[in-house]
Amino acid sequence: MTDNSGLEPDTPAGRRSWGQWVGRPGRSLTRRLIWLASAWIMIALVVTGLVLTSLFQESALRRLGNTLSDTIDEVVVASNASGDTVATAEIKDARSLRPLSGKYWAVAEPVADDRLQMLVRSGSLAGSDLIVPADLPQRLSQAVGQTITYNAAGPRGEPLRVAASMKRLPGRTEPVVFMAGIDRSDVDRDTQQFATVTWVALLLMGLGLGAAVLIQVQIGLRPLYALRNEIADVRKGKAARIVHLYPLEIQPLADQVNRLLTHNQETVERQRTHVGNLAHALKTPLSVMLAEAGTAEGALPDMVRRQSDIMKAQVDHHLRRARAAARAQLIGERTPIAGVIDEMAVMLEQVFEAKGVEIDWRAPDELDFRGERQDLQEILGNLIENACKWSTRRVRVVAAPSGPGQMTLVVEDDGPGLPEDQRDAVLKRGARLDETAPGSGLGLSIVDELVRAYGGRLTLASSPLGGLRVVAELPAAES
Repeated sequence: MTDNSGLEPDTPAGRRSWGQWVGRPGRSLTRRLIWLASAWIMIALVVTGLVLTSLFQESALRRLGNTLSDTIDEVVVASNASGDTVATAEIKDARSLRPLSGKYWAVAEPVADDRLQMLVRSGSLAGSDLIVPADLPQRLSQAVGQTITYNAAGPRGEPLRVAASMKRLPGRTEPVVFMAGIDRSDVDRDTQQFATVTWVALLLMGLGLGAAVLIQVQIGLRPLYALRNEIADVRKGKAARIVHLYPLEIQPLADQVNRLLTHNQETVERQRTHVGNLAHALKTPLSVMLAEAGTAEGALPDMVRRQSDIMKAQVDHHLRRARAAARAQLIGERTPIAGVIDEMAVMLEQVFEAKGVEIDWRAPDELDFRGERQDLQEILGNLIENACKWSTRRVRVVAAPSGPGQMTLVVEDDGPGLPEDQRDAVLKRGARLDETAPGSGLGLSIVDELVRAYGGRLTLASSPLGGLRVVAELPAAES
Protein backbone atom coordinates (compact mmCIF):
# COMPACT_ATOMS: atom_id res chain seq x y z
CA MET A 1 0.00 0.00 0.00
CA THR A 2 1.35 3.42 -0.99
CA ASP A 3 1.30 6.27 1.47
CA ASN A 4 0.34 9.51 -0.29
CA SER A 5 0.17 11.63 2.84
CA GLY A 6 3.42 13.41 2.06
CA LEU A 7 2.63 14.26 -1.58
CA GLU A 8 2.55 17.88 -2.63
CA PRO A 9 -0.83 19.23 -3.76
CA ASP A 10 0.42 19.68 -7.34
CA THR A 11 1.57 16.09 -7.79
CA PRO A 12 -0.76 13.73 -9.71
CA ALA A 13 -1.69 11.63 -6.67
CA GLY A 14 -1.86 14.58 -4.29
CA ARG A 15 -3.64 17.02 -6.61
CA ARG A 16 -6.90 18.42 -5.34
CA SER A 17 -9.47 20.56 -7.08
CA TRP A 18 -9.83 24.21 -6.11
CA GLY A 19 -13.38 23.43 -4.96
CA GLN A 20 -12.00 20.94 -2.39
CA TRP A 21 -9.81 23.67 -0.86
CA VAL A 22 -12.44 26.42 -0.57
CA GLY A 23 -15.72 24.50 -0.72
CA ARG A 24 -17.64 21.99 -2.77
CA PRO A 25 -16.89 21.94 -6.52
CA GLY A 26 -19.45 23.78 -8.57
CA ARG A 27 -20.34 26.35 -5.95
CA SER A 28 -19.88 30.07 -6.52
CA LEU A 29 -16.42 31.14 -5.39
CA THR A 30 -17.63 34.70 -4.80
CA ARG A 31 -20.46 33.57 -2.57
CA ARG A 32 -18.16 31.17 -0.74
CA LEU A 33 -15.55 33.86 -0.07
CA ILE A 34 -18.18 36.34 1.10
CA TRP A 35 -19.72 33.78 3.45
CA LEU A 36 -16.33 32.79 4.85
CA ALA A 37 -15.28 36.41 5.38
CA SER A 38 -18.66 37.29 6.90
CA ALA A 39 -18.49 34.29 9.24
CA TRP A 40 -15.02 35.26 10.46
CA ILE A 41 -16.08 38.87 10.92
CA MET A 42 -19.16 37.84 12.93
CA ILE A 43 -17.14 35.47 15.10
CA ALA A 44 -14.53 38.16 15.73
CA LEU A 45 -17.17 40.76 16.58
CA VAL A 46 -19.07 38.40 18.90
CA VAL A 47 -15.87 37.50 20.74
CA THR A 48 -14.94 41.19 20.90
CA GLY A 49 -18.35 42.12 22.31
CA LEU A 50 -18.22 39.39 24.94
CA VAL A 51 -14.69 40.31 25.97
CA LEU A 52 -15.43 44.04 26.19
CA THR A 53 -18.61 43.49 28.18
CA SER A 54 -16.84 41.08 30.52
CA LEU A 55 -13.94 43.50 31.05
CA PHE A 56 -16.31 46.38 31.75
CA GLN A 57 -18.26 44.31 34.28
CA GLU A 58 -15.09 43.10 35.99
CA SER A 59 -13.83 46.68 36.22
CA ALA A 60 -17.12 47.87 37.75
CA LEU A 61 -17.19 44.99 40.22
CA ARG A 62 -13.56 45.67 41.12
CA ARG A 63 -14.49 49.23 42.01
CA LEU A 64 -17.34 47.91 44.15
CA GLY A 65 -14.91 45.52 45.78
CA ASN A 66 -12.59 48.39 46.65
CA THR A 67 -15.50 50.28 48.22
CA LEU A 68 -16.48 47.19 50.23
CA SER A 69 -12.86 46.71 51.37
CA ASP A 70 -12.77 50.31 52.58
CA THR A 71 -16.02 49.76 54.45
CA ILE A 72 -14.63 46.61 56.11
CA ASP A 73 -11.51 48.51 57.13
CA GLU A 74 -13.64 51.24 58.68
CA VAL A 75 -15.66 48.64 60.64
CA VAL A 76 -12.47 46.91 61.80
CA VAL A 77 -11.05 50.19 63.03
CA ALA A 78 -14.28 51.03 64.83
CA SER A 79 -14.55 47.58 66.46
CA ASN A 80 -13.11 46.41 69.77
CA ALA A 81 -13.40 43.15 71.67
CA SER A 82 -13.57 42.24 75.30
CA GLY A 83 -13.66 38.49 75.76
CA ASP A 84 -16.52 37.12 73.68
CA THR A 85 -18.12 40.54 73.34
CA VAL A 86 -17.56 42.65 70.23
CA ALA A 87 -18.63 46.28 70.07
CA THR A 88 -18.49 48.67 67.13
CA ALA A 89 -18.49 52.41 67.44
CA GLU A 90 -20.83 54.46 65.30
CA ILE A 91 -19.61 54.78 61.71
CA LYS A 92 -20.40 58.16 60.22
CA ASP A 93 -21.84 56.91 56.95
CA ALA A 94 -25.37 58.08 56.18
CA ARG A 95 -26.18 55.13 53.93
CA SER A 96 -25.18 52.52 56.52
CA LEU A 97 -27.37 54.31 59.08
CA ARG A 98 -30.49 54.70 56.89
CA PRO A 99 -32.69 51.56 56.92
CA LEU A 100 -32.62 49.49 53.76
CA SER A 101 -30.44 52.05 52.00
CA GLY A 102 -28.53 49.51 49.93
CA LYS A 103 -25.27 49.69 51.84
CA TYR A 104 -24.81 47.26 54.73
CA TRP A 105 -22.19 45.86 57.07
CA ALA A 106 -22.12 43.27 59.86
CA VAL A 107 -19.79 41.50 62.25
CA ALA A 108 -20.22 37.77 62.85
CA GLU A 109 -18.46 34.89 64.55
CA PRO A 110 -18.09 31.29 63.40
CA VAL A 111 -20.15 28.78 65.36
CA ALA A 112 -20.73 25.07 65.16
CA ASP A 113 -21.84 23.37 61.94
CA ASP A 114 -19.88 25.91 59.84
CA ARG A 115 -22.35 28.72 60.41
CA LEU A 116 -21.94 32.42 61.17
CA GLN A 117 -23.72 34.10 64.05
CA MET A 118 -24.28 37.83 63.69
CA LEU A 119 -22.77 39.92 66.52
CA VAL A 120 -23.22 43.47 65.24
CA ARG A 121 -25.30 44.85 62.35
CA SER A 122 -25.47 48.19 60.60
CA GLY A 123 -28.61 50.23 61.08
CA SER A 124 -29.35 49.90 57.37
CA LEU A 125 -30.01 46.17 57.78
CA ALA A 126 -33.03 46.99 59.98
CA GLY A 127 -32.65 43.76 61.94
CA SER A 128 -32.04 41.54 58.87
CA ASP A 129 -28.98 39.45 58.26
CA LEU A 130 -26.73 39.32 55.24
CA ILE A 131 -27.11 36.08 53.31
CA VAL A 132 -24.14 33.79 53.84
CA PRO A 133 -23.30 30.94 51.42
CA ALA A 134 -23.00 27.56 53.08
CA ASP A 135 -19.32 27.17 52.23
CA LEU A 136 -18.27 30.71 53.21
CA PRO A 137 -17.14 29.92 56.82
CA GLN A 138 -14.89 27.15 55.61
CA ARG A 139 -13.42 29.28 52.83
CA LEU A 140 -12.78 32.17 55.26
CA SER A 141 -11.09 29.91 57.76
CA GLN A 142 -8.71 28.77 55.03
CA ALA A 143 -7.93 32.34 53.99
CA VAL A 144 -7.69 34.37 57.20
CA GLY A 145 -7.02 38.02 56.45
CA GLN A 146 -8.09 37.75 52.82
CA THR A 147 -11.28 39.16 51.33
CA ILE A 148 -13.82 36.96 49.58
CA THR A 149 -16.55 38.51 47.42
CA TYR A 150 -19.79 36.99 46.20
CA ASN A 151 -23.26 37.94 44.94
CA ALA A 152 -26.34 37.67 47.11
CA ALA A 153 -29.82 39.14 47.60
CA GLY A 154 -30.35 42.05 50.00
CA PRO A 155 -33.08 42.67 52.55
CA ARG A 156 -35.32 44.19 49.86
CA GLY A 157 -34.42 41.48 47.34
CA GLU A 158 -32.04 43.82 45.54
CA PRO A 159 -28.85 42.33 44.04
CA LEU A 160 -25.88 42.80 46.38
CA ARG A 161 -22.17 42.55 46.02
CA VAL A 162 -20.88 41.25 49.37
CA ALA A 163 -17.32 41.13 50.71
CA ALA A 164 -16.27 39.08 53.74
CA SER A 165 -12.96 38.83 55.58
CA MET A 166 -11.95 36.91 58.71
CA LYS A 167 -9.73 38.92 61.04
CA ARG A 168 -8.53 38.84 64.63
CA LEU A 169 -9.30 41.63 67.13
CA PRO A 170 -7.16 42.50 70.13
CA GLY A 171 -8.71 41.14 73.31
CA ARG A 172 -10.40 38.19 71.58
CA THR A 173 -9.01 34.73 71.03
CA GLU A 174 -11.30 33.59 68.21
CA PRO A 175 -11.34 35.46 64.89
CA VAL A 176 -14.42 37.32 63.75
CA VAL A 177 -15.87 37.85 60.28
CA PHE A 178 -16.39 41.35 58.94
CA MET A 179 -18.91 41.64 56.13
CA ALA A 180 -19.99 44.52 53.91
CA GLY A 181 -22.56 44.60 51.13
CA ILE A 182 -23.67 47.18 48.58
CA ASP A 183 -26.45 47.34 46.05
CA ARG A 184 -25.01 46.51 42.61
CA SER A 185 -28.12 47.48 40.59
CA ASP A 186 -26.31 50.52 39.21
CA VAL A 187 -23.39 48.38 38.14
CA ASP A 188 -25.69 45.85 36.44
CA ARG A 189 -27.56 48.65 34.72
CA ASP A 190 -24.36 50.31 33.53
CA THR A 191 -23.05 46.96 32.32
CA GLN A 192 -26.27 46.31 30.42
CA GLN A 193 -26.17 49.78 28.89
CA PHE A 194 -22.52 49.33 27.93
CA ALA A 195 -23.30 45.93 26.39
CA THR A 196 -26.20 47.42 24.39
CA VAL A 197 -24.11 50.27 23.05
CA THR A 198 -21.23 47.90 22.32
CA TRP A 199 -23.38 45.38 20.46
CA VAL A 200 -25.05 48.11 18.40
CA ALA A 201 -21.66 49.60 17.52
CA LEU A 202 -20.24 46.19 16.66
CA LEU A 203 -23.31 45.35 14.59
CA LEU A 204 -22.90 48.54 12.59
CA MET A 205 -19.21 47.79 12.27
CA GLY A 206 -20.00 44.26 11.11
CA LEU A 207 -22.42 45.54 8.49
CA GLY A 208 -19.81 48.01 7.31
CA LEU A 209 -17.11 45.36 7.17
CA GLY A 210 -19.46 42.96 5.39
CA ALA A 211 -20.25 45.61 2.79
CA ALA A 212 -16.54 46.33 2.44
CA VAL A 213 -15.79 42.62 1.95
CA LEU A 214 -18.56 42.33 -0.63
CA ILE A 215 -17.27 45.32 -2.55
CA GLN A 216 -13.67 44.15 -2.26
CA VAL A 217 -14.50 40.62 -3.46
CA GLN A 218 -16.58 41.94 -6.34
CA ILE A 219 -13.84 44.37 -7.40
CA GLY A 220 -11.11 41.80 -6.82
CA LEU A 221 -12.84 39.13 -8.93
CA ARG A 222 -13.95 41.51 -11.68
CA PRO A 223 -10.84 40.76 -13.80
CA LEU A 224 -11.62 37.04 -13.52
CA TYR A 225 -15.18 37.69 -14.71
CA ALA A 226 -13.82 39.68 -17.63
CA LEU A 227 -11.37 36.89 -18.48
CA ARG A 228 -14.18 34.34 -18.28
CA ASN A 229 -16.26 36.41 -20.71
CA GLU A 230 -13.35 36.74 -23.13
CA ILE A 231 -12.74 32.98 -23.08
CA ALA A 232 -16.47 32.46 -23.72
CA ASP A 233 -16.26 34.82 -26.70
CA VAL A 234 -13.34 32.81 -28.06
CA ARG A 235 -15.28 29.58 -27.64
CA LYS A 236 -18.34 31.10 -29.33
CA GLY A 237 -16.27 32.34 -32.24
CA LYS A 238 -16.70 36.04 -31.48
CA ALA A 239 -12.98 36.52 -30.88
CA ALA A 240 -9.81 34.70 -31.91
CA ARG A 241 -7.62 35.58 -28.93
CA ILE A 242 -7.68 37.18 -25.50
CA VAL A 243 -6.70 40.77 -26.19
CA HIS A 244 -7.28 42.70 -22.96
CA LEU A 245 -4.61 43.29 -20.34
CA TYR A 246 -5.20 42.02 -16.81
CA PRO A 247 -3.61 42.50 -13.37
CA LEU A 248 -0.21 40.96 -12.76
CA GLU A 249 -1.71 37.96 -10.93
CA ILE A 250 -4.10 37.05 -13.78
CA GLN A 251 -2.19 38.04 -16.91
CA PRO A 252 -0.13 34.80 -16.91
CA LEU A 253 -3.39 32.83 -17.11
CA ALA A 254 -4.54 34.89 -20.11
CA ASP A 255 -1.15 34.35 -21.76
CA GLN A 256 -1.34 30.60 -21.20
CA VAL A 257 -4.84 30.47 -22.72
CA ASN A 258 -3.57 32.33 -25.80
CA ARG A 259 -0.63 29.93 -26.06
CA LEU A 260 -3.04 26.99 -25.83
CA LEU A 261 -5.20 28.47 -28.61
CA THR A 262 -2.12 29.02 -30.79
CA HIS A 263 -0.90 25.47 -30.12
CA ASN A 264 -4.32 24.05 -30.98
CA GLN A 265 -4.46 25.99 -34.24
CA GLU A 266 -0.90 24.97 -35.17
CA THR A 267 -1.74 21.33 -34.44
CA VAL A 268 -4.81 21.48 -36.69
CA GLU A 269 -2.81 23.17 -39.45
CA ARG A 270 -0.15 20.46 -39.23
CA GLN A 271 -2.86 17.80 -39.51
CA ARG A 272 -4.27 19.54 -42.57
CA THR A 273 -0.82 19.67 -44.13
CA HIS A 274 -0.25 15.98 -43.45
CA VAL A 275 -3.64 15.14 -44.94
CA GLY A 276 -2.87 17.18 -48.05
CA ASN A 277 0.51 15.51 -48.43
CA LEU A 278 -1.11 12.10 -48.03
CA ALA A 279 -3.74 12.96 -50.64
CA HIS A 280 -1.03 13.98 -53.10
CA ALA A 281 1.05 10.87 -52.35
CA LEU A 282 -1.92 8.54 -52.92
CA LYS A 283 -3.60 10.21 -55.88
CA THR A 284 -0.45 10.47 -57.95
CA PRO A 285 0.09 6.68 -58.22
CA LEU A 286 -3.60 6.20 -58.93
CA SER A 287 -3.46 8.74 -61.74
CA VAL A 288 -0.44 6.93 -63.18
CA MET A 289 -2.30 3.60 -63.05
CA LEU A 290 -5.34 5.11 -64.80
CA ALA A 291 -3.11 6.67 -67.45
CA GLU A 292 -1.35 3.36 -68.06
CA ALA A 293 -4.67 1.57 -68.39
CA GLY A 294 -5.79 4.28 -70.82
CA THR A 295 -8.59 3.23 -73.13
CA ALA A 296 -7.26 -0.21 -73.75
CA GLU A 297 -9.77 -3.00 -74.09
CA GLY A 298 -9.63 -6.17 -72.10
CA ALA A 299 -10.34 -7.62 -68.68
CA LEU A 300 -7.15 -6.36 -67.05
CA PRO A 301 -7.47 -2.67 -68.10
CA ASP A 302 -11.15 -2.69 -67.14
CA MET A 303 -10.34 -4.13 -63.73
CA VAL A 304 -7.52 -1.59 -63.22
CA ARG A 305 -9.78 1.33 -64.13
CA ARG A 306 -12.65 0.05 -61.97
CA GLN A 307 -10.50 -0.68 -58.93
CA SER A 308 -8.61 2.60 -59.34
CA ASP A 309 -11.90 4.52 -59.32
CA ILE A 310 -12.98 2.68 -56.16
CA MET A 311 -9.63 3.35 -54.50
CA LYS A 312 -9.80 7.03 -55.48
CA ALA A 313 -13.30 7.34 -54.04
CA GLN A 314 -12.23 5.63 -50.83
CA VAL A 315 -9.14 7.83 -50.53
CA ASP A 316 -11.27 10.95 -51.05
CA HIS A 317 -13.70 9.70 -48.42
CA HIS A 318 -11.10 9.03 -45.75
CA LEU A 319 -9.16 12.20 -46.47
CA ARG A 320 -12.38 14.19 -46.23
CA ARG A 321 -13.12 12.51 -42.92
CA ALA A 322 -9.62 13.29 -41.60
CA ARG A 323 -9.92 16.94 -42.64
CA ALA A 324 -13.32 17.17 -40.96
CA ALA A 325 -11.98 15.65 -37.74
CA ALA A 326 -9.12 18.16 -37.75
CA ARG A 327 -11.43 21.11 -38.37
CA ALA A 328 -13.81 19.95 -35.63
CA GLN A 329 -11.01 20.45 -33.10
CA LEU A 330 -10.78 24.16 -33.85
CA ILE A 331 -12.17 26.46 -31.16
CA GLY A 332 -14.29 29.44 -32.10
CA GLU A 333 -15.32 28.51 -35.67
CA ARG A 334 -18.89 29.58 -36.54
CA THR A 335 -20.83 29.68 -39.81
CA PRO A 336 -24.23 31.37 -40.35
CA ILE A 337 -26.47 28.56 -41.52
CA ALA A 338 -29.15 30.59 -43.32
CA GLY A 339 -26.68 31.89 -45.92
CA VAL A 340 -25.32 28.42 -46.70
CA ILE A 341 -28.83 26.91 -47.06
CA ASP A 342 -29.84 29.73 -49.39
CA GLU A 343 -26.69 29.22 -51.46
CA MET A 344 -27.26 25.46 -51.75
CA ALA A 345 -30.97 25.90 -52.54
CA VAL A 346 -30.37 28.38 -55.37
CA MET A 347 -27.62 26.24 -56.90
CA LEU A 348 -29.50 22.93 -56.74
CA GLU A 349 -32.75 24.41 -58.04
CA GLN A 350 -30.79 25.39 -61.14
CA VAL A 351 -29.22 21.93 -61.38
CA PHE A 352 -32.64 20.23 -61.18
CA GLU A 353 -34.47 22.94 -63.16
CA ALA A 354 -35.64 20.45 -65.77
CA LYS A 355 -37.28 18.38 -63.04
CA GLY A 356 -39.02 21.44 -61.60
CA VAL A 357 -37.80 20.87 -58.03
CA GLU A 358 -38.84 23.53 -55.49
CA ILE A 359 -36.75 23.85 -52.34
CA ASP A 360 -38.55 25.43 -49.37
CA TRP A 361 -36.20 26.31 -46.52
CA ARG A 362 -36.42 28.03 -43.14
CA ALA A 363 -33.64 28.95 -40.70
CA PRO A 364 -33.25 31.72 -38.11
CA ASP A 365 -30.79 34.44 -39.10
CA GLU A 366 -29.10 34.26 -35.69
CA LEU A 367 -28.49 30.48 -35.88
CA ASP A 368 -24.82 29.61 -36.49
CA PHE A 369 -23.15 26.25 -37.03
CA ARG A 370 -20.17 25.70 -34.72
CA GLY A 371 -17.77 24.56 -37.40
CA GLU A 372 -16.25 25.46 -40.74
CA ARG A 373 -18.27 26.67 -43.73
CA GLN A 374 -16.75 24.03 -46.02
CA ASP A 375 -18.03 21.17 -43.84
CA LEU A 376 -21.52 22.70 -43.57
CA GLN A 377 -21.63 23.12 -47.35
CA GLU A 378 -20.69 19.47 -47.82
CA ILE A 379 -23.34 18.29 -45.32
CA LEU A 380 -26.11 20.43 -46.81
CA GLY A 381 -25.02 19.86 -50.39
CA ASN A 382 -25.15 16.08 -50.08
CA LEU A 383 -28.44 16.03 -48.16
CA ILE A 384 -30.29 18.50 -50.39
CA GLU A 385 -28.88 16.97 -53.59
CA ASN A 386 -29.98 13.52 -52.46
CA ALA A 387 -33.46 14.86 -51.64
CA CYS A 388 -33.71 16.63 -55.02
CA LYS A 389 -32.59 13.48 -56.81
CA TRP A 390 -35.34 11.31 -55.28
CA SER A 391 -38.12 13.88 -54.86
CA THR A 392 -41.11 14.34 -57.12
CA ARG A 393 -41.05 18.13 -56.91
CA ARG A 394 -40.88 19.30 -53.30
CA VAL A 395 -37.90 19.49 -50.95
CA ARG A 396 -38.11 21.07 -47.50
CA VAL A 397 -35.12 22.16 -45.38
CA VAL A 398 -35.57 23.36 -41.77
CA ALA A 399 -32.80 24.38 -39.35
CA ALA A 400 -33.63 25.25 -35.74
CA PRO A 401 -31.96 25.32 -32.31
CA SER A 402 -32.69 22.23 -30.22
CA GLY A 403 -31.00 23.13 -26.94
CA PRO A 404 -28.01 24.93 -25.45
CA GLY A 405 -25.22 24.62 -27.99
CA GLN A 406 -27.24 22.25 -30.21
CA MET A 407 -29.22 22.51 -33.45
CA THR A 408 -31.14 20.19 -35.77
CA LEU A 409 -31.05 20.22 -39.56
CA VAL A 410 -34.03 18.48 -41.24
CA VAL A 411 -34.14 17.71 -44.99
CA GLU A 412 -37.34 16.12 -46.40
CA ASP A 413 -38.66 15.25 -49.85
CA ASP A 414 -41.90 14.02 -51.41
CA GLY A 415 -40.30 11.11 -53.20
CA PRO A 416 -40.89 7.38 -52.77
CA GLY A 417 -39.13 7.32 -49.41
CA LEU A 418 -37.01 4.52 -48.03
CA PRO A 419 -38.17 1.34 -46.25
CA GLU A 420 -37.18 1.18 -42.61
CA ASP A 421 -35.20 -2.04 -43.05
CA GLN A 422 -32.97 -0.36 -45.67
CA ARG A 423 -32.16 2.89 -43.83
CA ASP A 424 -29.11 1.61 -42.01
CA ALA A 425 -27.67 0.22 -45.23
CA VAL A 426 -27.57 3.57 -47.06
CA LEU A 427 -25.26 4.98 -44.37
CA LYS A 428 -22.58 2.40 -45.16
CA ARG A 429 -19.72 3.45 -47.39
CA GLY A 430 -20.45 2.86 -51.08
CA ALA A 431 -23.94 1.47 -50.45
CA ARG A 432 -26.32 2.15 -53.34
CA LEU A 433 -29.88 0.88 -53.31
CA ASP A 434 -30.35 1.91 -56.94
CA GLU A 435 -27.35 1.01 -59.07
CA THR A 436 -28.82 2.93 -62.06
CA ALA A 437 -28.59 6.27 -60.24
CA PRO A 438 -25.40 8.25 -60.85
CA GLY A 439 -22.83 8.63 -58.09
CA SER A 440 -20.44 6.58 -56.02
CA GLY A 441 -22.81 5.79 -53.18
CA LEU A 442 -20.82 7.83 -50.66
CA GLY A 443 -23.18 10.82 -50.23
CA LEU A 444 -25.03 9.90 -47.02
CA SER A 445 -21.96 8.08 -45.71
CA ILE A 446 -19.93 11.28 -46.10
CA VAL A 447 -22.62 13.24 -44.29
CA ASP A 448 -22.77 10.67 -41.49
CA GLU A 449 -18.98 10.77 -41.06
CA LEU A 450 -18.93 14.58 -40.99
CA VAL A 451 -21.79 14.77 -38.51
CA ARG A 452 -20.08 12.23 -36.26
CA ALA A 453 -16.81 14.15 -36.51
CA TYR A 454 -18.61 17.11 -34.93
CA GLY A 455 -20.10 14.95 -32.17
CA GLY A 456 -23.55 14.86 -33.79
CA ARG A 457 -25.88 12.15 -35.08
CA LEU A 458 -27.65 11.41 -38.37
CA THR A 459 -31.05 9.66 -38.34
CA LEU A 460 -33.43 8.64 -41.13
CA ALA A 461 -37.23 8.55 -40.86
CA SER A 462 -40.41 8.90 -42.89
CA SER A 463 -41.44 12.40 -43.92
CA PRO A 464 -44.96 13.85 -43.75
CA LEU A 465 -44.35 14.85 -47.39
CA GLY A 466 -44.24 11.16 -48.25
CA GLY A 467 -40.55 10.67 -48.84
CA LEU A 468 -37.43 10.43 -46.69
CA ARG A 469 -36.76 12.62 -43.69
CA VAL A 470 -33.09 13.09 -42.72
CA VAL A 471 -32.32 14.69 -39.33
CA ALA A 472 -28.79 15.86 -38.57
CA GLU A 473 -27.98 16.89 -35.00
CA LEU A 474 -25.10 19.38 -35.04
CA PRO A 475 -23.33 21.73 -32.63
CA ALA A 476 -24.59 25.31 -32.65
CA ALA A 477 -22.51 28.35 -31.83
CA GLU A 478 -23.71 30.16 -28.73
CA SER A 479 -24.93 33.71 -29.13
